[in-house]
This record gives sequence, structure tokens and C-alpha cells, in this order.
Amino acid sequence: GHQALVVGHSQLMQMASTIAISHHEKFDGSGYPGGLVGDMIPLAGRIVAVADVFDALTSARPYKAAWPVERALQLLRDGSGSHFDPVCVDAFMVQLEAVLATKARLDDPAQVP
Repeated sequence: GHQALVVGHSQLMQMASTIAISHHEKFDGSGYPGGLVGDMIPLAGRIVAVADVFDALTSARPYKAAWPVERALQLLRDGSGSHFDPVCVDAFMVQLEAVLATKARLDDPAQVP
């Protein structure tokens, strides 16, 4: 994804390319592709890592059932400081009501344009 997006010249395309290459990095350096640690990971990638994992876990897929929200939140809490940037996890939790409202809206096909 990064290679396809990095050729774009807009700020949006540049941010998308940054997210594509960095959202699988882990705060403790055990992620990929670069093994980046902490603040070496671009902020956009650290933010999307939290949102992406929450969405992936709480959404049904052909190969797995959706996890209950509380189970996914516990995984985020448990991974804070190792997998995830603790500041990003804390910010996600502060905005949890808005996150869950958005998730409910997007999970309802009648509400998605």
C-alpha cells in the first residue's frame, strides 16, 4: 500500500502512505516492517494501530466471529506500552463513547450512505 500511495503529492496521500507503512509497527519495536520503537513510529501510524486492531477484533469476518467490545478493549489495555502507544490507547478510551457510536452507525447498513 505504501508504494502505491507514496507517489501521490497531496497531504492526504502522503499521510495515507505513512499509515500504510507504519500501522503494523509496535511500540516496543517488535512490529514490522521497520522494527521502529516508540516515538520513532509516526503518530498517524500509532493512532491507526489502535483503531485498526479494535475494528478488526470487533468486526465479524468470514474466518472469525466479532469479539465482544470489552474483550477487545482489554486487549488494547493489555497491549498498552508494548504493542500500542499508551498515549494513543488512553486517547481512544477517552473517546470510547464516540467510537462506539460511530461503530454502531457503520455496523447498521441502513445508516451507511
